[in-house]
Amino acid sequence: MSAEKFKTLIDGAFNFSGKSILLGGAVHDMKSLKDTFVKIPLAMFNRHGLIAGATGTGKTKSIQRIAEALSENGVNVLLMDIKGDISGISRPGTEEPRIRERMDQIGLTWIPTQYPTELMSISDEKGVRLRSTVSEFGPVLFSKILELNDNQQGAVAIIFKYCDDKKLPLLDIKDFRAALQHLSDGEGKKEIRKNYGSISSATSGVIMRKLLEIEQQGGNKFFGEQSFDVEDLLQKHDDKAFINIIRLTDIQDKPKLFSTFMLCLLAEIYNKFPETGDKGLPKLVIFIDEAHLIFKEASSELMQQMETIIKLIRSKGVGIFFCTQAPTDIPEVILSQLGNKIQHALRAFTAKDRKSIKLISENFPESDFYKTDQLLTELGIGEALVTVLNEKGIPTQLVHTMMGAPQSRIDVLTPQEQEEQVNSSKLVKKYSEVLDRESAYEMLQKKITIQEDEQVSQSEKKEKARIKDETNFSDTLKSVANSNIAKTVVREVARGLFGVLLGKTSTKRRSGGLF
Repeated sequence: MSAEKFKTLIDGAFNFSGKSILLGGAVHDMKSLKDTFVKIPLAMFNRHGLIAGATGTGKTKSIQRIAEALSENGVNVLLMDIKGDISGISRPGTEEPRIRERMDQIGLTWIPTQYPTELMSISDEKGVRLRSTVSEFGPVLFSKILELNDNQQGAVAIIFKYCDDKKLPLLDIKDFRAALQHLSDGEGKKEIRKNYGSISSATSGVIMRKLLEIEQQGGNKFFGEQSFDVEDLLQKHDDKAFINIIRLTDIQDKPKLFSTFMLCLLAEIYNKFPETGDKGLPKLVIFIDEAHLIFKEASSELMQQMETIIKLIRSKGVGIFFCTQAPTDIPEVILSQLGNKIQHALRAFTAKDRKSIKLISENFPESDFYKTDQLLTELGIGEALVTVLNEKGIPTQLVHTMMGAPQSRIDVLTPQEQEEQVNSSKLVKKYSEVLDRESAYEMLQKKITIQEDEQVSQSEKKEKARIKDETNFSDTLKSVANSNIAKTVVREVARGLFGVLLGKTSTKRRSGGLF
């Protein structure tokens, strides 16, 4: 097919009447066609998407440029920065020959720009401290982060139910530990047996050890108050929306904490954001990098919960883009919900790799222009195969695309710049204070103290009664001892005793004999 005919087809396929975001320029016969743009309708961002490709093929920079374009259009962004290489989005980019050359080939103007950014953290990284209460996690997600079996999950469900019924807030790990001790070894053991079921010592011991492991991974910093309000993800600055970056570079070896946090965050967003319907523009787009961490060892219950959220959250004006090395990292039931696909290069080093690429190529619309499985291995850095949903929700032509370059810094912030960014944040000040209001731990401690005081009081009463009885008995003895009868008895007993000792008998006994 000639370049002119190809250009006409692509222009028609990506000509949208509403607002759209420009991804890059179409490539024909391995050459970029100037002013032949590949775009995605803004209204289709809440139909979710996939950004995939091997390491070093340009995924992160594609994410960065798309986030910039969303911010320019007033749509807030939430980014998971696991590798720590996207924080530079808050500083303008530096013009480089390779960037200028790329943008000239596409037919775009490149302007160095900085974007309003909020750095966030669930660990020791600098930024807005994201916290969540144990209650907000719920028994299923909390059991997942503890890696419990079915029996142990049942015990966790009992604890949550009991605390709900008794109005005992579960805010942090010490609250949950106190509730577990109370119901497995304390006064609550008998109380729950009839209405809730019992918790064995073995199960309690396992959960205690798991709680300790989570604390060692930094979970005690994440669980607690002040709990993060997801509405704070929707800040605006002038005509741009904030790009929120959760820095996760220090939890790569803690996938359970990350994946469970993400599931909890998505559930909180779904529950709190109002319905906008499918036709509204998105309010928030979430990019989950290293997405395989979420699905690794996920239980069937969690997979079902994730599937439900993915299907329904789009009506809340929220889009989710999963970013990973290969589409096969994403479960098929989730992959089938991702309408927009940006596939960077894949590498075929083994026969198994070639078979996998063949399978991956079948996930894309059939193309008259490309041998998809072959092209996937020939894409250069910053190039991708793109198919998106048009305004009618129909997948577009698959097109080889040279992706646009970010306009912000393609590098990380220096420690000093991070400090400046954090110090200027209103949200950092809002969430820097750690609250510790009265919750399950304090309430149960108070209950134990009252019970101990009652026990002490009962013991004191018994001791006082015993002392009183002994005193009364002693007084009685003294009274009897001082009476005339007692004195007479004592005198007669003494006389009889002395008589026996001296070998004498009384006159009365001598005169009274047996004869």
